[in-house]
Amino acid sequence: MSLALPPILVVDDEKNMRLSLDAILAGEGYAVRAVESAEEALRRLEKDEFLLVITDARLAGMNGYDFLRALAKRWPGVPALMITAHATPRLAVEAIKAGALDYLAKPFAPEELLHSVGRCVERFRLLRENASLRTRVSETYRPDQIIGSSAKMVELRQLIHTVAPTNATVLILGESGTGKELVAGGLHTLSARSSYPYIRINCAAIPENLLESELFGHEKGAFTGAVRTKPGRVEEADKGTVFLDEIGDMSRPLQAKLLRFLEDGTFTRVGGNEELKVDVRLVAATNRDIVDAIRQNQFREDLFHRLNVVQLRPPSLRERGNDVILLAEHFLQTFSTSLMKKSKRLAASARQKLLSHHWPGNVRELRNAIERAVILEPGEEITAASLPDFALETRLRKGESPQQVRAGALDEIMADYEKQVIQQVLEQNRYNLQRTADHLKLSRHALRYRMQRLNISLEGVGTDAGSDESADEKRA
Repeated sequence: MSLALPPILVVDDEKNMRLSLDAILAGEGYAVRAVESAEEALRRLEKDEFLLVITDARLAGMNGYDFLRALAKRWPGVPALMITAHATPRLAVEAIKAGALDYLAKPFAPEELLHSVGRCVERFRLLRENASLRTRVSETYRPDQIIGSSAKMVELRQLIHTVAPTNATVLILGESGTGKELVAGGLHTLSARSSYPYIRINCAAIPENLLESELFGHEKGAFTGAVRTKPGRVEEADKGTVFLDEIGDMSRPLQAKLLRFLEDGTFTRVGGNEELKVDVRLVAATNRDIVDAIRQNQFREDLFHRLNVVQLRPPSLRERGNDVILLAEHFLQTFSTSLMKKSKRLAASARQKLLSHHWPGNVRELRNAIERAVILEPGEEITAASLPDFALETRLRKGESPQQVRAGALDEIMADYEKQVIQQVLEQNRYNLQRTADHLKLSRHALRYRMQRLNISLEGVGTDAGSDESADEKRA
């Protein structure tokens, strides 16, 4: 689809001249709006977007030169072309100083006019392309930003590299904070569409009555406040990628329109009748249980099947093992640099606390925890005390679906589970050994034996871990 052009505003107090300019421009496919005074032109400019303004030098009321000065002051991005029957070098210079991009003397050949208009069209397209490039430069997603060496993350990166070069629609399912947006950005960056726009839309952040207009655009007067025609984001993304985040929150009526769009790329703007078509790749994501949403009649099953050509599932952080430490060290470096702090390292106690936490907020929660630690820790080492106590976060574990059991020897699986349980109960009891032992119906001696066997250390935790132990036990 070629870039839709706004209309051209013609300002001339001679009716025949207005009709003549309209005929020349309309014959080349340009939309034209003609008015007879500078005052009316200024009112039109307040309401609508225009490709350029063509004005006569001599007008009833405000003259063309004063009009150009007002245009340059209030709408500096709108180019202007001046025409006059009284052409002199001095007036040409005055017109350029007033803000005219070009100057034509009557009578002029239609080709001269169309050449000047063509320059404005090229300028308009370059400005739009530059704006798009600036957006893409500020939102570059690289596959190496997806950090992790766990088996599930290696598999995910391989899938991204495999799927990205195709035009397949992709559905990304996963908990909040697992990096769905990074996956979508990686798909675009590695695709043949990477030199074209990448448009992100959060369906949950835009009111339902405005989301259709945001996606597909609207015509002037389509609803209260629609004072001018506005192209939709899918038009801006032509030949590129559209990422619909939180698509599970989209209303069913809009889901039906999206389904039609997915079939052949056609759509109509809100309040319009003209059918438009674009070439975009769609990537969608949601943190909702999509099957449950379908069963509750909140999400269309046919739309799910249309989106679910390729399904990617970024794993939760608790499934990624030592990736927690890799990510924590990455965020340590990032925040140490951005906050102008000395580089810090993770103490053994901090590593243990990070590995024992459940991470209901996933990578986003870990990122926040490390940022907090970098801010609060005055030394060169992040200790367990520098990290949050995760008391509120721990309560988010309720109602969680059971995890799959990893493959391996039963003794190893049971030891891992025992270690996880002890670490979680220690955390819940603020690393107090007596309360933890009581919670687990163990003696302190039995608890300490199990902790030693499972390599669980309280060194550097900085809590009341041993405050209630007897002197004999401390000496032991």
